[in-house]
Amino acid sequence: MPTLRWTTPNSPEGHEAALIMASRFEVRSLKDVPRFFLNSLAAWRQVRKAPGCFGASLVARPVKRTFQTLSAWESREQLMTFVQEEPHRSIMKAMRSTMSGSTFVFWDAAVADLPISWAEAERRLDEKATKEAQEL
Repeated sequence: MPTLRWTTPNSPEGHEAALIMASRFEVRSLKDVPRFFLNSLAAWRQVRKAPGCFGASLVARPVKRTFQTLSAWESREQLMTFVQEEPHRSIMKAMRSTMSGSTFVFWDAAVADLPISWAEAERRLDEKATKEAQEL
């Protein structure tokens, strides 16, 4: 499983809490995996320069057609600014038709707890996906 390890674009020093976001994306077919992965790398370059980002990691599971992100932010506003800036904005639009599903979870954590473990992020993603499936 290719992993881009936790990177810290901005020091959380002086902050007590962070907004955590974990996401899971599934593409429709294996032929969509290379394009999604290349777009993920472009977004990764962007996040490494994003104001307010305290850390981020990416896990790609190409055979399962899934990609997961985990990031920590100074605020929801900083996260939303990142999402609306290029290249992330164009990537979301371009990849929309290739997606078969996505799950997002948000929670607050102490800066002292960074980086958040992938086990914790996956637990929360699984809980949310199970809850959403039960509501259908």
